[in-house]
Amino acid sequence: HSPVLASTNPAVISYDPAYGYEMAHIVRTGIERMYGGEHPDPNVMYYITVYNEPALQPAEPENVDVDGIVRGIHLVGKNAASGHKAKILASGVAIPWALEAQQLLLEWGVSADVWSVTSWTELRKDGLASDEQKFLYPNSDPTMPYLTGKLADSEGPTLGVSDFMHSVPDMIRPWISGDYATLGADGFGFSDTRAAARRYFKIDGPSIAVRVLEQLVVDQKIDPSVPQLAIDKYRLHEVAAGTSGTAGGDA
Repeated sequence: HSPVLASTNPAVISYDPAYGYEMAHIVRTGIERMYGGEHPDPNVMYYITVYNEPALQPAEPENVDVDGIVRGIHLVGKNAASGHKAKILASGVAIPWALEAQQLLLEWGVSADVWSVTSWTELRKDGLASDEQKFLYPNSDPTMPYLTGKLADSEGPTLGVSDFMHSVPDMIRPWISGDYATLGADGFGFSDTRAAARRYFKIDGPSIAVRVLEQLVVDQKIDPSVPQLAIDKYRLHEVAAGTSGTAGGDA
C-alpha cells in the first residue's frame, strides 16, 4: 500500500514502473524538474518502487510514449487479434502477469490490450485537477482527464491490477468510462513462493483472465458458463497451482 501512503503527501511524485526504459525517462524528468531551473514547481520528491524479482527487460520501443510514461500510463501490449475487446491496466511487477493474461484470453476469443500504469497517483492528481476545474469554472471549456483521453479509443471493460492492495488501482476509478474492476493483494498471504502468493491473492495471470471474462459476461458479450470453465481449467482455487512469478532476488 506504499503508493497510497505516498499519495497523502502532495509533494511526493510516486511511480511504479515495470521496465528499465520507463525508469530512465522518469529519473531524467525528475532531475530536470528538481534541478533544471525551469519547472514552476521544483520543490517535490520522488518515490519509485523497484523490485528485486528477476524479470526480462525489453528494449525501449521505437516511438515510445515518453509523455505517457511520465504522466502515468502508456500502451505496452496492443492486441490486434479479432475478438471481444478488453483493457488490462497493470503496474510494476504485475505487467508480466497482465501480458500472460492477454495470451490466455486469446483462448477464449478475447483480444485485450495491456497498459503500463507507471503512476496511479499522478493519474489521480490529474483527474482531481480536471474535476476541480469543472467545479469552479462551469462556464469554461472542461478539460478531459489525461487517463480518460488515453483510453477513449479503446473498447471493452477495464481491469486494474498491481502487486499492492485494491485501493491502489481503485485510485483512478472515477475517470474510467464503462465497467472497471480491480484486483489486489489485501490481507495476509500464507505461501512460500511468489507464484503461490499471487495465486492466493488472485492477482496472477489466470486470475486476471478470469476476472476479465466475468466482466464480459456482465456486458453480455460471452456465455455465462465461460468463467467457471476457466476457473476449472486454471485450477484457480489451488494455491500451489500458481505459476506467475520467478525465483531469485530474495532479500
